[in-house]
Amino acid sequence: MATVSAKQNSGMSALSLVYCGMFATLMMIGANITLFVPFLVVGGVPITLQPFFSVLAGLILGSRLGAISMVVYMAVGLAGAPVFAKFQGGFAQILSPTFGFVISFILVAYIAGKIVEKNGSLRSYVISGLVTMVVSYLIGTNWMYFAYKFWVAAPDVFTYKVAWMWMVPPLPKDIILSVLAGIFGHRMYKVLKVRRGH
Repeated sequence: MATVSAKQNSGMSALSLVYCGMFATLMMIGANITLFVPFLVVGGVPITLQPFFSVLAGLILGSRLGAISMVVYMAVGLAGAPVFAKFQGGFAQILSPTFGFVISFILVAYIAGKIVEKNGSLRSYVISGLVTMVVSYLIGTNWMYFAYKFWVAAPDVFTYKVAWMWMVPPLPKDIILSVLAGIFGHRMYKVLKVRRGH
């Protein structure tokens, strides 16, 4: 069985790099899954799989490698590759109202990994998915609000309450994906016998 190993020093094994690259790639696909599955657009809101894969990265790879895989994803996008939602890319994306969610995925993977590193029960896996969903919403929604207010010049009717109301449509799917990520992550970890890189 394959294992992800983390060296005691600052280096990373070749297999660790492969796992990080794999999850970065899954994030790229998940950001634009509607290209392959068009019916995953509900009420004009595209259902991305980024929350699912970011949680899964932390659950399977652990806090350190999971977060690194999300940093790789973000770096590739900022370097210009069209890997963000709607095939966006480039350093200018840092000013995008939704870029806060990209940043949050790093913390999501780290926190998810930390939770299950301390307690490997199925309950902890599911809880980690739900907790990190809240973290993602807090960072992403606040970034979106301040982006619209300070550099996108949103009209006065756009309030903090409106920003949170925009998050209501994707909330049900994110709750479902968070729970599924916990269940799937627990099963995959036991099957793969992955030794997490802390």
